[in-house]
Amino acid sequence: MGFDNKDSRFESVYSQKVKAGKRRTYFFDVRKTKGADYYVTITESTRRFEDDSYSRHKIFLYKEDFNRFVESLVDVVDHIKTDLLPDYDYDEFTRRHEEREKEYEESNNNYNNTNTEDIEAEVIDSSEAPEESKLVEDDEDGEVGEW
Repeated sequence: MGFDNKDSRFESVYSQKVKAGKRRTYFFDVRKTKGADYYVTITESTRRFEDDSYSRHKIFLYKEDFNRFVESLVDVVDHIKTDLLPDYDYDEFTRRHEEREKEYEESNNNYNNTNTEDIEAEVIDSSEAPEESKLVEDDEDGEVGEW
């Protein structure tokens, strides 16, 4: 059976996105199977700037593996944080991300406000102009019609 976006096997019922720098994004999706079971897909999406495309790698995680997966992930991350790089500031990237998100939201708000002001100015300007649809001419039969 081919891939169909409307196929319920691929239905995402919950999703989280983690931006990781300029090039990488991680997606954590809970998906539902035909048999009303659930599993997790973890997708790493990396942007390739040279051809403006994306490379994707996906992990399927099933319920019978949840506990061991999470325990092992926490274990290896803790090992790096406590034993290998204990002096590293792991919150640095969280702060940077929050700053970038704030800048992004502010730039979007400025863009939206500018566009709204431009649109309002156009509406005011166009209300002062004569309406072209009200201009009329006589056609061949002597009847008056709209342009």
